[in-house]
Amino acid sequence: MVQLLKVHGSQNKFFILDQTALQTKLSQPELVALAKHITEPETGLLDGADGLLVIDDSDHPDTLGSMQVINTDGSIASMCGNGLRTVSRYLSDKFGEDQFKVETMDSDLHVHREADLADNVPTFSVEISPVTFAKETLPFDNLGTDTLINKAVPEFAPDLKFTAISVPNPHLISFVDEETMHSKTLGQLGKMLNDPNPYFPDGVNVSFAQILDHNTLFVRTYERGVGFTNACGTGMSATSLAFCLNHPEMADFDELISVYNPGGMVKTRVHSRDDTFSIDLIGNATFTHKIEIPEADLHANDLEHAQITETDEQPAYLRFVESLKNQLIK
Repeated sequence: MVQLLKVHGSQNKFFILDQTALQTKLSQPELVALAKHITEPETGLLDGADGLLVIDDSDHPDTLGSMQVINTDGSIASMCGNGLRTVSRYLSDKFGEDQFKVETMDSDLHVHREADLADNVPTFSVEISPVTFAKETLPFDNLGTDTLINKAVPEFAPDLKFTAISVPNPHLISFVDEETMHSKTLGQLGKMLNDPNPYFPDGVNVSFAQILDHNTLFVRTYERGVGFTNACGTGMSATSLAFCLNHPEMADFDELISVYNPGGMVKTRVHSRDDTFSIDLIGNATFTHKIEIPEADLHANDLEHAQITETDEQPAYLRFVESLKNQLIK
């Protein structure tokens, strides 16, 4: 039998599969097929998820393992901040280390265990980088500019300004008022830019942000390859950087920023060093279920014999979310 985990960061939900625990690792086509099946709300497990996180060995210095992110549609994401926190916790528990690196598609990222956000809410800080603004890295085109920082784009939405940042996942960000936040605009724009379009040929994560107070945001994201999610870690990180750049009177570099989202809240810290940016993403790494399944069934993409055990961590996380409601959120 092999153990999988159902996990979440800010209710951004995933399954974790540790390839190193298998006698025979799943091939890439098998991983994609499993990801599409297990995350499906109707026919998958536990009402599905937003993706599959695949852990494997790494031969890079100071790294405890590698992470691959497979979205619900089978596409590969270059990074996932919420997912990285849960993978970091898994590797920390497995190897007994609280500070190390994790290999991701584009870079080896520093991670470390943090003080718990609340009782029985394990918390990790993960590095979000590299950061670029160049259109080739996102990529985007046909917008008449090589970088898009706090600029109006009438083709996207009237009266809104947009910032495009790669972290390295591509993100398009706009700061909006409460009415726009709750309108249909985000869903319409997210769908438009992730269907075939002349602006973002590979699609893009789209986030709307509402400034609540000094160093305080609410962020909602339409995620590439997924759609609306409870939270997007790299989206909240990129939005925090845009917050510091575009609204310096309301946001501070190197200070903690509280970022509320539909799934809860994380903390971020934006660093600027010699025109190079990085972000710390700090939040929960919750394990909700343990799943035992025969290894042969994983190769066959058969979930019928999965044995599921619930942990006690989700009630603790929900108590944490309930406590947030006592804080001022417009």
